Amino acid sequence: MPGRLVARLAAAALRLPAVRPGPVRTTRDIPVRVRDGVVLRTDHYAPGDRPAPTVLIRTPYGRGGPLRLLGRLLAARGRHAVIQSCRGTGGSGGTFAPLVHERDDGVDTLDWLRRQPWWSGALGMFGVSYQGFAQWALAADAGDELRAMVAVVTASSTRDSTYAGESFALDTVLTWAELLHAQTVPRLARQWELKRGQPRLAAALDHLPLAEADRVATGVTIPFFQEWLRHHDPDAAYWRSRVFADRVARVRAPVVMVTGWHDIFLPAQLDDHATLRAAGARPRLVIGPWTHGSPGLFVAALREGLAWLDEHLDVSSADGRRPSGFSRAAPVRLHVGGPGGGWRDLPDWPPAVTDTPWHLHPGGELASRPPTPSAPDEFRYDPADPTPSLGGPLLVAKRAGPVDNRPVEARPDVLTYTSAPLTEPVEVIGGVRAEIHVRSDLAYLDVYVRLCDVDRRGRSRNVCDGLVRVAPGRFPDDGSGALRVPVPLWPTAYRFAAGHRLRVQVTGGAHPRWARNPGSGEPLGTAVTLRAGWRQVLHDPEHPSALWLPIVHTAPLST
Repeated sequence: MPGRLVARLAAAALRLPAVRPGPVRTTRDIPVRVRDGVVLRTDHYAPGDRPAPTVLIRTPYGRGGPLRLLGRLLAARGRHAVIQSCRGTGGSGGTFAPLVHERDDGVDTLDWLRRQPWWSGALGMFGVSYQGFAQWALAADAGDELRAMVAVVTASSTRDSTYAGESFALDTVLTWAELLHAQTVPRLARQWELKRGQPRLAAALDHLPLAEADRVATGVTIPFFQEWLRHHDPDAAYWRSRVFADRVARVRAPVVMVTGWHDIFLPAQLDDHATLRAAGARPRLVIGPWTHGSPGLFVAALREGLAWLDEHLDVSSADGRRPSGFSRAAPVRLHVGGPGGGWRDLPDWPPAVTDTPWHLHPGGELASRPPTPSAPDEFRYDPADPTPSLGGPLLVAKRAGPVDNRPVEARPDVLTYTSAPLTEPVEVIGGVRAEIHVRSDLAYLDVYVRLCDVDRRGRSRNVCDGLVRVAPGRFPDDGSGALRVPVPLWPTAYRFAAGHRLRVQVTGGAHPRWARNPGSGEPLGTAVTLRAGWRQVLHDPEHPSALWLPIVHTAPLST
């Protein structure tokens, strides 16, 4: 099918901003040689031979499928699309080492672009997930030539997402390592493994020690997986050249950020947004009801991204005018979940809110009134039978997002605290946090907190959550053995309907989303000794365990 027709049909199906599609000429497998002699395979989708703005996408996931469609859409809209495979992937030379070469390879690719006869001096970048890491690696060095960035479910730093709460994002990291390795195996073998439900990956997620999990999942040792197990300390020199957060404030190009409330990189992406705002930039932020790989995210990324590039790379619309609405749009557009929610436009992020504590009370009660004298609640956490994770921010879309939490809430190692039915809706937008006062007979433990919405039928669906790893000396002891553990939860925008109830889960883990805490203090990659232990959750006036909600609107609440 001719490229012009493909672009026209795709634009119509996705309801993209209209342009007059032009001819598209495609050149594949261009060898781009970088400074150390490695050749990076590159595809070029051209709107003809004339100079025009260029959009660069650098990816480790191959250059076919959705990227081929995106290349055609970009070229049909009057710009050169350059899609390049990162080293060690998609036919490019060298060895893929996550985050190591992206800055230098990106700079060298930009130098190559400048030597092309069709280069106009205007650069845009588009990237989803790892493609966005590659964007941030280059952005500060692209200078004034960089006119626009589209950053989708991504961030300038992956370190904090890898070790969220100083635990280890096992499901994300191992699943991603397996996915990358799968690109090197025969297609039929890969399809067979997927049809079987990926039993090797499932076995690997349960395997100890973790240093063997990559071989269980793939049959080979994956260097970066081993390195990430070893270099987990937040001050490790290993990460200094692999994160680009200190370069974000230097980026002057307009940035649109598209993400989802259940995305694995959401907190880190919002940190980038805050950095840009503090530097005086006006990025556009779009947060929808999406997970990392959901189809709705893909459609939204195309709509927002292409319109952003139209606006800032100066491409005319079908009627000769610049696309309307985007320069005048609210800087923040987000979807509020729950009954009565929907899309909202805001002037900035985060919005003005009232941080309101909801206290844990005896008898499994959650209420806005202050705590009263009470005995602590107890549960026993056993890493040999770890509390499972259900839904939430995961790499694989079909397992991610809101799910019914009743199966996990029925376990004896999960404490739940539930409010009375709400007399009026409660709308929450922003960062959610908890402070849990805990006492443990083991010095090494995790504290996991999840907020759920319980509907009138009793179904409990997760809204947001977070986990913090506790080790000796990390949190002060109050003298009685109790520790006050602050737990940042994923930000959210959610409307709890009248008649619904708030529920807070407190437990000792969420496996395999986070690696189980063995309780022994052994190193992350080599731990094999599993120690079960009791936890006490305190909620008296001296230990006011609570969940803090950023409430935008509330009416009288049941107490």
